[in-house]
Amino acid sequence: MRRPLDDIRILAIEQYGAGPFGSVQLADLGADVIKIEDPRFGGDVGRQVPPFQEGDDSLFFETFNRNKRSIELDLASDAGRAVFEDLVVVSDAVYSNLRGDVPAKLGIRYQDLARLNPRIVCGSISGFGTTGPRAAQPGYDYILQGLSGWMSLTGEPDGPPVKSGLSLVDFSGGLVGALAIMCAIHAARRDGVGTDCDISLHDVALSMLTYPATWYLTAEWQPTRMSRSAHPSLVPFQLFRGSDDEWFLVACPKEKFWIRLTETIGQPWLADDARFVDFAARHHNKDDLVAILDEVFATAPAAAWIRMLEAAAVPTGPILDVPSALSDPHVEARNLVIETDHPRFGSVRQVAGPVRVGPHSPTHKRAPGRGEHRDEVLGGLLGYDDDRIAQLGAAGAFGSKVS
Repeated sequence: MRRPLDDIRILAIEQYGAGPFGSVQLADLGADVIKIEDPRFGGDVGRQVPPFQEGDDSLFFETFNRNKRSIELDLASDAGRAVFEDLVVVSDAVYSNLRGDVPAKLGIRYQDLARLNPRIVCGSISGFGTTGPRAAQPGYDYILQGLSGWMSLTGEPDGPPVKSGLSLVDFSGGLVGALAIMCAIHAARRDGVGTDCDISLHDVALSMLTYPATWYLTAEWQPTRMSRSAHPSLVPFQLFRGSDDEWFLVACPKEKFWIRLTETIGQPWLADDARFVDFAARHHNKDDLVAILDEVFATAPAAAWIRMLEAAAVPTGPILDVPSALSDPHVEARNLVIETDHPRFGSVRQVAGPVRVGPHSPTHKRAPGRGEHRDEVLGGLLGYDDDRIAQLGAAGAFGSKVS
């Protein structure tokens, strides 16, 4: 059975997290993602990320680059540029995550490459986009979590601002980049004309402010950090603690859940109390309500409450650590942990991508070695013979006079 994207070829001038996280979703679905790594700087910097790093490989790199191919090209050399332009002719997209002013300097925008392939799509992920006063600034996930207001919303009210435990700006930006690339490829195949995709991680982060931004922009509502990870308007929707001091989550985003909650915890009178009769009342009287619920939940262990609430179909759940989250039976049932063989690390186990299309699970290959597929790509795809490849190596296409 053909995979959904096995007729798509993407040249990926990418490194570290945001760009590779987006393109690995496409590679998992069958796209031929060819990483173009710069030999002058040791290829993708993700290869050097500790703590699990040896030589030109790391488990960080493995996570973001499975199912891809790798060649090394010095795009600053005439020979390297010539190879790159031949690849553009037979590809659907050039996908990069570089500083916003770099695509123009490298000549990888649509206006630079349309003469080679009118249908080529040129996707750029950068910290701040290719326009605007910050375009030339580097933009990293943690910095963008601060600039976009995320950190002002995260953590306890009396504590310092807190970043997310994961690089969510990078990962969200990668997913947006993958979506933009596929939309543009679809349009190019339909219309015969490619385009640029300008993805700013800052844009992505701000867009994810969603309704708090709307509330502020429209009604001048001031977002603040909420105690115990509480929802800003829905009550109860936050962390509670059982008699064993273990935390768990309870959420009532619908009135039916609130009714079920009151019955399950043996306090049906709460549903009839005028202070808690609807969303607005519960929000207005949240301190009273949370105090009552704290008292109730302190009478039994967290696991007991979770069992009761799950049985009553009230949204609830424990706070798992990473090992526990990965060993949950649902993870196994969904085949979310995949395994590849690696010559340096042996069996590499990692989490599968979330995009599922059709009934069949994709197969996976380990991430490529640095420049591993040079001869395969240049000989098999471009039809270069050994003499041509040797000439290009002597001219510096693959680094400092590499043959």
